[in-house]
Amino acid sequence: MAVELVGLDADDTLWHSEGHYEVTQERYSELLAPWVDEDDISAALLETERRNLKLFGYGAKGFTLSMIETAIALTGGEIDGHRIEQIVTFGKEILTHPVELLDDVADVLDELARAHRLMLMTKGDLFHQESKIAASGLADVFERVEIVAEKDEGTYARVLDSLRVAPLEFCMIGNSVRSDISPVLELGGAGVHVPYRTTWEMEHAEVDEAHPRLRQITSIREAPEAVRILGEPNGVSRP
Repeated sequence: MAVELVGLDADDTLWHSEGHYEVTQERYSELLAPWVDEDDISAALLETERRNLKLFGYGAKGFTLSMIETAIALTGGEIDGHRIEQIVTFGKEILTHPVELLDDVADVLDELARAHRLMLMTKGDLFHQESKIAASGLADVFERVEIVAEKDEGTYARVLDSLRVAPLEFCMIGNSVRSDISPVLELGGAGVHVPYRTTWEMEHAEVDEAHPRLRQITSIREAPEAVRILGEPNGVSRP
């Protein structure tokens, strides 16, 4: 079946995101250096984030709370109020960082919109994601914007049902195999994987590169052609 609806991830698919967290984590490690080695800090913070996901969800606010909790634990409660204030400032800087679109994103969305219905589907803090979408200048190209707590099969199925689109008519474009690709393939949809230069540890997952409903690309510029091919019978171009 032809691809009717194309979904796009936001962070690290349309605009830069993970890099801001990496810079923040480097500064955080420097802050805690008097107490703990960098590798131990990274491992402890990741474990705290993993444990807190069910409480705080994804995004900069949960990340900031996890940094504070980890700092208190790693320093045995010795960390002072000034350093805690610095950690809070780190979080605020992520929340207020200007939106920086990846190259060619606006042109690619215009091209996709000429042939398909478009949906933006992202997860994270509602207020932060809404502000980034507004600042991006891209909101008007999307028929639907979905900000969800988790991107799994159930979430995709609910959204597709509300839009009256069959999974076979849906293709998701994103940088995360775990969130953007695997659930959609399991549901019967198609996926276009466009890796970002770095991926958060908790978004790592294996992908079946031979899957007939999957295309791997190196740049968002290649997305329209990848979607076109996936819409052809057997996912191959007509002669």
